[in-house]
Amino acid sequence: MTLPAEAYLWFKALHIIGVVVWFAGLFYLVRLFIYHVEAEEMDLSVRVQFKHQYSLMEKRLANIITTPGMVLTISMAAGLLYIQPSWLSQGWMQVKISFVLGLLVYHFYCYKIMNQLQNNVINYTGQQLRALNELPTILLVIVVMLVVFKNQFPTSAATWLIVGLVIFMAASIQFYARWRRLKKEAISNANE
Repeated sequence: MTLPAEAYLWFKALHIIGVVVWFAGLFYLVRLFIYHVEAEEMDLSVRVQFKHQYSLMEKRLANIITTPGMVLTISMAAGLLYIQPSWLSQGWMQVKISFVLGLLVYHFYCYKIMNQLQNNVINYTGQQLRALNELPTILLVIVVMLVVFKNQFPTSAATWLIVGLVIFMAASIQFYARWRRLKKEAISNANE
């Protein structure tokens, strides 16, 4: 079957749109998990309503935005590989596919967490979920670099500076969350 010449451009455009939607959903979904877990610290009078609202938001985000973004991403990638099957023999694509498989595991792991939270099973702290929320950022940076640089993946000082900046940003987010939590605890202890 011969596809029209513009099929490649359609697959590529829709693949990029799917990636943006998928990642936006993954970033916000775990943030909702954090709020959901931290709702445990609220007054009983509002805790139930907040947890119910977070459960509803998580389900809608996962089922209406995140998963359709994933499906669009994967299906358009399959279309691109159908048009360019030689990419499958290239090392950068094989590495990219392995990271995307890791992202799929992360996606379905988020569903597991969502189901646990909806059943009032809380196995994670807000801090643990904040750390988990950094994983798709790291995967996104790696995958984008693989796509842009392909087999000429940079190993220069500039590359390691960028890697260091990403790690610094992730650590800063963790530090800020910890500082905020400790400050809140200190205020709470002072008011007792």
